[in-house]
Amino acid sequence: MKKHLQTLLPVAMALGLTGLGMSKLAWAASESSSFRVGIDVVATCSISAADMTFNTITTGTTAQTDAETQITVNCSSGAPYSVSLSNGSNFSAGRRLGSNGSFINYSLFKDNSRTAEWTLISGLNGTGTGGDQTLPIFGRIAAGQSVPNMGAYSDTIVATVTY
Repeated sequence: MKKHLQTLLPVAMALGLTGLGMSKLAWAASESSSFRVGIDVVATCSISAADMTFNTITTGTTAQTDAETQITVNCSSGAPYSVSLSNGSNFSAGRRLGSNGSFINYSLFKDNSRTAEWTLISGLNGTGTGGDQTLPIFGRIAAGQSVPNMGAYSDTIVATVTY
């Protein structure tokens, strides 16, 4: 034990003297600098759409038939957005439902009275609330179209939210 203390004593003294010596140092001056800490928070949006299904019709000449569906948009609170709809996969001078080379013309509208058509360039603008916002879409097959062939007619519309 005595030998152990003899070994530790010089080390303890050296540390003590070094500590005392450092505490006696005088600092001449100091400089400071600041830096910014930050993060950019950007808006986010999501969109989902439900299928639109018209009632069953028979071959021959169409009567006017209507259908509706909805798009759900969820954008950050206060974020401006615009929703657009594509022309569809069967477009030719208008939207068309297609089946094996036969087509039925239809239109999509922003309003229930079906007067404000939803075209590729006439989107719908809004401001995000931070929650789901439901946007209705109203469809119409105009009367007087010739439908000679049976089948499941369809089209694919892409809904896009830009923010």
